[in-house]
Amino acid sequence: MIDKASEENLKNSIDIVDIISNYIEIKKAGANFKANCPFHGEKTPSFVISPSKQIYHCFGCSAGGDAIQFVKEYEKLNYPEALEKIASMMNFSLSYTQGSSDHNETRRLLEQVQGWYSKNLDYNTTAKNYLQQRGIHQQSIENFGIGYVGASNELMNFLSASFLPLPKAHEAGVVAPSQRGDGFYARLTERITFPIYSPSGAIVGFGGRTITNHPAKYINSPQTKLFNKSQLLYGYAKAKEHIYKNRKLIVCEGYLDVIMFHQAGFKEAVATLGTALTEEHLPILRKGEPKITLAYDGDKAGVAAALKASIMLTHGGFDGSVVLFPNGSDPADMIAQGRVQEVSNLLRAEQPLIPFVIEMMAKVHDLQNPRDKEVAFNEIKNYLDRLSPIIRESYVPNASTILGISPALFGTADMVVETQQKPKSKSKKKQQVEVSETKEDFGLLSIIKTLHENRQFIDEVINVIEPSMFGNYSTLFNSVINNEQNNPNLIGLMLDEKIKTMQDEELKKALISLLFGYYNGKLKSISTDNSIPIKKRSFLIRKIKLDIIPRLRDGELVVYKID
Repeated sequence: MIDKASEENLKNSIDIVDIISNYIEIKKAGANFKANCPFHGEKTPSFVISPSKQIYHCFGCSAGGDAIQFVKEYEKLNYPEALEKIASMMNFSLSYTQGSSDHNETRRLLEQVQGWYSKNLDYNTTAKNYLQQRGIHQQSIENFGIGYVGASNELMNFLSASFLPLPKAHEAGVVAPSQRGDGFYARLTERITFPIYSPSGAIVGFGGRTITNHPAKYINSPQTKLFNKSQLLYGYAKAKEHIYKNRKLIVCEGYLDVIMFHQAGFKEAVATLGTALTEEHLPILRKGEPKITLAYDGDKAGVAAALKASIMLTHGGFDGSVVLFPNGSDPADMIAQGRVQEVSNLLRAEQPLIPFVIEMMAKVHDLQNPRDKEVAFNEIKNYLDRLSPIIRESYVPNASTILGISPALFGTADMVVETQQKPKSKSKKKQQVEVSETKEDFGLLSIIKTLHENRQFIDEVINVIEPSMFGNYSTLFNSVINNEQNNPNLIGLMLDEKIKTMQDEELKKALISLLFGYYNGKLKSISTDNSIPIKKRSFLIRKIKLDIIPRLRDGELVVYKID
């Protein structure tokens, strides 16, 4: 972990204007800066950066936060990764606790080993010829860091000469202990190597492709503290910029498919690491909310993998499609053969995920046999019933046509399972604080803004004010009380120059005015509420008329609970 004192020193050194200006063009606008929001398309700048408050807010999509939040959102990083990114930009040296210092040593070892693998490729004609035969250009070799490792003793000699400890190499997954217990050996031998990176671009492991006909054609690094193949996608660090920009992501089956897709200009391509697509991959697939294209071989194994992935993705709320490469072809071979246009045509002729699932489920059954047809119907109905109601109803006609039955047989879903929905887009304006041009709205929001910026008033205020008094802004008032610093609506309020903060006396007058309105409303409702016993109702009316309102007129903030 990053040392807390070091983290605080970094945060105190950050200038949000400097950080954000590294990513987007910003322009001075009074005391603040403005820009076109990078999180949603717009032509009129509504993205505001406040140097004095060190926060940003978009009045178009409600994105907001501090510099760390910006880097997290823009780079699609977690909190520690964003801190490290900012530290790198500022040339700031972070300190780490012992555990993560070990983490960094492991990464440095992996980087040195990767450099050695990469240089080795230049000295192995067989490996270079193989890559050339597969159509991989030198630029792609350099871009993806393709390397080569020979005999085990060569790696062991390199580690020794470089003073890299074998236990650390073992921890990194580069070497493994000998079964005889007398030392270590290299995990990858006589293989072309492919470095594997985390989404933030840090090296975490390797994949290797044999060139000596070893029974295991491809192998990956073992599970380590840095490497979890079920959560990683090969090529993602290089593809993510294009994924976020174009809102699409191509999932293919192997290293060479990814490399050749990128070489041909399809730079949104990634691949799983020798495993099927799993639910552990869903968080990384969801980043940027892209449309997913499954680009798999059209053989039996490829169709089965595509079907399994399509069911998982659609039940997870993803939009996407399937492309199956025909006649035993794969994308890497087709691109190497110069059939780039054919690959492009196949991608354009994609089949949406849900119709693909329905078709494949029906295809394995004899629909001429009533009992087999019933099995197919039950499978498809169970699948559709786990989709959201609107999506389900949209595809019932498609399923009924394929099965040759009435749509009425599907009925209404017995139970719609709550799917893992996509996070709500920040571009939905209902998430914003809608400020209408009324004196009352401005008054309420001014109170909230003043309390947020001057928290010393809060203890006094919460004794006399109920959140319900703020009506539509009660949630916003609660956010201030709970000190939710990163609440986007609060950030937006802080940067809204139409809403003014108040001095002590102004705040007191505004609170008295709010209480006047509240108790006058209570007086009316109590007077007409026949569910309150007459004796209690009479007492409450007298209390408000003869005690509370006169004290408010005298300038006192009244502490009293009516209910």
